[in-house]
Amino acid sequence: MPIDILMPALSPTMTEGKLAKWHKKQGDTVESGDVLAEIETDKAVMELEAVDEGTLGRILVAEGSEGVAVNQPIAQLLEEGEDESSLGDVPTAAATPPPAPTTPPPQPAAAPESPPPPPQQPTPPASPKTPTGGRVIASPLARRMAAQAGLDLSMISGSGPRGRIVKADVEAAKGSPQSPRLPATIAQGGETPYTEIPHSFMRKIIAERLTASMREAPHFYLTIECVIDHLLEARKRLNAQAENEEGGTPRLSVNDFLIRAAAIALGKVPAVNVSWTDTALRQYSRADVAVAVALDEGLVTPVIRDAGNKGLGVIAAEAKDLITRAREGTLPPEEFQGGTLTISNLGMFGISNFTAIINPPQACILAVGAGIKRPIVTNGAVDVATVMSCTMSVDHRAVDGATGAKFLAAFKALVEDPLTMLL
Repeated sequence: MPIDILMPALSPTMTEGKLAKWHKKQGDTVESGDVLAEIETDKAVMELEAVDEGTLGRILVAEGSEGVAVNQPIAQLLEEGEDESSLGDVPTAAATPPPAPTTPPPQPAAAPESPPPPPQQPTPPASPKTPTGGRVIASPLARRMAAQAGLDLSMISGSGPRGRIVKADVEAAKGSPQSPRLPATIAQGGETPYTEIPHSFMRKIIAERLTASMREAPHFYLTIECVIDHLLEARKRLNAQAENEEGGTPRLSVNDFLIRAAAIALGKVPAVNVSWTDTALRQYSRADVAVAVALDEGLVTPVIRDAGNKGLGVIAAEAKDLITRAREGTLPPEEFQGGTLTISNLGMFGISNFTAIINPPQACILAVGAGIKRPIVTNGAVDVATVMSCTMSVDHRAVDGATGAKFLAAFKALVEDPLTMLL
């Protein structure tokens, strides 16, 4: 009896996904562990591997189909000794067509002229094919970027391990003459010309969730300023010490200190380490701190689990690994879902302060700005210090103002005296 291949649930909250690409076609032999397809969720593209062996008898859901429900059959696998007559009568779903770009209205015909001969275009040199023995090895993010840009992966050289094509390789290829231009739309009624770029599956889901967060969660905002000169000095000394030690800890970033400070502060003020549900307030027993990472398609929030019980070196190593894999599109859903509080840091872009939208079901998100030198008054005297502005967006259903203020006070004390978070 043929085996149904089902749309996988790649996370506990996933209800549907996009079948981005098939790696096998009907009639192909399938071995256990073979990559059958790529499934796109709201945050990543994951490879679907075969569990059973056999022959791919029928593809039921075409690549490019969006809104494919979890546990819906997407293909049927024939076992040894079975043929197409064994396949059931299951309807095949066609791909969901992408929205067509707006087309300009017909223009009045101009007087015919003899068109000038087209300019002679130099033939671009072909990029060497990736030496993969027939199958192109590429990260899911690179595959998606190449598909959106209309690039042939087999003509792109991979700089990753074993010739794997990564994001940087596709970005380099997009600047070459083989990259097609998106069709420009002629504006009507004097409007500015524009190009319509269809929304990615990730962007659609992000839009839905953030809209729901602003609509359903009553946001309020608390801002506190932290003097970070001692933190910067401690970071400098620890990094210099690590450089002089063989096998020392990874270089620490300011964000690593903030993750640990936020986690310890959640332990001191557990009433902030909560989320709202319609039936109860959910109190978390540990501090799982998520970090907002910007991608071309949107944001992902990889999570440092139990950050309050991890040292700065462990946090730095985990954060670096999670952020790298998030940008490569290889982060599994369980590593960017959950979390009890999110930190979004735009200080490296020179942003002094901002407010962020809460990442549901969390109750708070901490928006961190740049450290800026400015005069402050200390013990009646004017001094110059590096001041960092932190604004916390709070779900008022779950956390009250005084509670949020206590958390920020605990966070500020840790940031301004970083030795206390090393104990």
